[in-house]
Amino acid sequence: MTKAPQPAADLASTSGRPRWRRALLWGLLIALLTVAQALLLFLVLNYESSRAQDRTEAVAAGAADAARQILSRTLQSLQLLVWSDRAGDSWHQDAAELMRQRREVLRVERRDAAFLVVDAVQAPYASGLFDQLPRELQSIDAEAACAGARRSGAPSFSRSYYTLLAGGTGLEALDLCIPLAAPGGGSMIAVLSLPEVLDAALVADSTRTHELSFVEGDGTRLARAGSVRSAGVYHAERVVDLPGVGLLLRAASAEGRPHLIPNLSVALVFGLSLGLMALVLLLARDVRRRAEAEERLGEALAFRKAMEDSLVTGLRARDLAGRITYVNPAFCRMVGFAPDELLAAAHPPYWPPERVDDYMRRQAERLGTVAAPAAAGNGPAQVGYETVFMRKNGERFPVLLYEAPLVDTQGRHTGWMSATVDLSEQRRIEDMSRQQQERLQATARLATVGEMASLLSHELNQPLAAISSYASGSLNLLDPVGAPEGTELVAADRAMLRQALSRIAEQAERAGRTIKSVHDFVRRREQAHEAISVAVLIDAVLPLVRLQAHKSGTRVEVDCPTPAPRVRADRTMIEQVLLNLTRNGIQAMETDDTATDARLLRVGVRPIAGQGRDDWVEFTVRDAGPGIQPDVAARLFTPFFTTRSEGMGLGLSLCRTVVEQHGGALDFDCSGKGTTFRFTLRAA
Repeated sequence: MTKAPQPAADLASTSGRPRWRRALLWGLLIALLTVAQALLLFLVLNYESSRAQDRTEAVAAGAADAARQILSRTLQSLQLLVWSDRAGDSWHQDAAELMRQRREVLRVERRDAAFLVVDAVQAPYASGLFDQLPRELQSIDAEAACAGARRSGAPSFSRSYYTLLAGGTGLEALDLCIPLAAPGGGSMIAVLSLPEVLDAALVADSTRTHELSFVEGDGTRLARAGSVRSAGVYHAERVVDLPGVGLLLRAASAEGRPHLIPNLSVALVFGLSLGLMALVLLLARDVRRRAEAEERLGEALAFRKAMEDSLVTGLRARDLAGRITYVNPAFCRMVGFAPDELLAAAHPPYWPPERVDDYMRRQAERLGTVAAPAAAGNGPAQVGYETVFMRKNGERFPVLLYEAPLVDTQGRHTGWMSATVDLSEQRRIEDMSRQQQERLQATARLATVGEMASLLSHELNQPLAAISSYASGSLNLLDPVGAPEGTELVAADRAMLRQALSRIAEQAERAGRTIKSVHDFVRRREQAHEAISVAVLIDAVLPLVRLQAHKSGTRVEVDCPTPAPRVRADRTMIEQVLLNLTRNGIQAMETDDTATDARLLRVGVRPIAGQGRDDWVEFTVRDAGPGIQPDVAARLFTPFFTTRSEGMGLGLSLCRTVVEQHGGALDFDCSGKGTTFRFTLRAA
């Protein structure tokens, strides 16, 4: 069963929420998503920075351990050279072999107790090591290291120093002093190259991503290694603890700050976040549009409900089974039943009991459950028909129903919507109008008869006077004065008497026709349209027209074809129209100062071929009066408007009403001399 639509008040209350509250909620949601996105991006960038710093820390730690191990192995190799206690060429060979294996060792010296160089071996790739600046001038750090070594009895490293090379270059070196236990003392000193130590400490991966360097405490770089340059963002420092000295090793990454999208996973997450943000924005726009649509729907439903409540036409919806699914207040007021009673009833309670069977059969045929089931989505078109309903108090009343199919959004036929018009008031008004029209017609006829009373007295005096004269003459012929009793009438007297009696009969018939015409006109008759000859209509009113025309000296001419056409009309009403128009024409010529012989009233009839199957007959009444003034013509058919002091102003208004009720038209033409009124009636 189709349910009634949701009340407009509910949708109006739903859509009437403050818009700022909805906007605030969506604003908070977007703000939270933005903050979450920014926080995610910050965490990702911070994570990437931490990873880069951790990698640099690991490289620094690994390089420091490697440098420490390299220097430790170098120290062990030098100690083996000391313990071999060989001299001469053998020591030279051992020292050269050591420098070949340990490229960080540039020079090996043997010094006596006075710290003078006894013997020295220099690596072949370190030629010109002390050519620019003699060794004796760069032995201060070595002396300090040897002094410390003798005090501790263990090898000791000196501070690093810079030594010049050929070509304006140089390198940072440090001395390793190992005290000799031989008689007379002395020491063996090895000159170590810090760049070579760094190169040896580099691992394969770090050479492409990090730069290693030995630095002083103030950040001054002493030596560097690596194929890349530092970006200056990520760096780490480690101390390489050596006997007698500590070296500060720095690892600097070639990576800069992480990009906004550092890797594919972050790109996917960031893309999904942006997609989520876009989806939320689209959802917000869709919700906004939906809210606007709901608001418009609520306004439309409220407007529709207000319109339905204000209608005087009853609305009723039924499903395919014939059950009522919706009614408006006007329909409830019309039948007197509440909506719940109508919706719960299996059959409409406003059907008169004596017509239930007929209505059931008609509904079965209408709804397509018996004769011809209607295909879904192919319901009948709008149809109007009259029927009778019953109010709750048992009163029957006529209604006019218009039904149209109900189709849902999928195009399926779900039922019918009916518009119901209560015709009881219309019928009452029509009856009152018909009665009023009849009263007006009777009043107009009586007014016409009142005006014609004086004409009748004048017209009847002539035949009555003639009757009286012929009667007196007849009496004289029957009983002549001075004639003896028993005298018989001669043949001439008999002829005169016969002529007098025929004249009496003619004048009496004339008076009777005049009285009968007035009697037939005044007497009320049932209004019934009948096929009647135009000649009969004109002959019926012609005696009354001639009464007034004879008094004013007006000639009446009738132009009617033979045979006369026939029309379908109410005889009495059309006779009244003809009488009113001819009397108006005669009265218009009476007020004119024209000569009496110029007063001519023409009554004409002619058939008119119409378009389609209907033919028409045109009546014309033309006078020779002064015509109609423009200000009078504008109000000519207005009820109770007249230019005569004794008139009622209903004649022309009544004529137009009668002609229009017959389906014709009444108009006039005042161009030229006189005025012509014409009206049309449908031919029989």
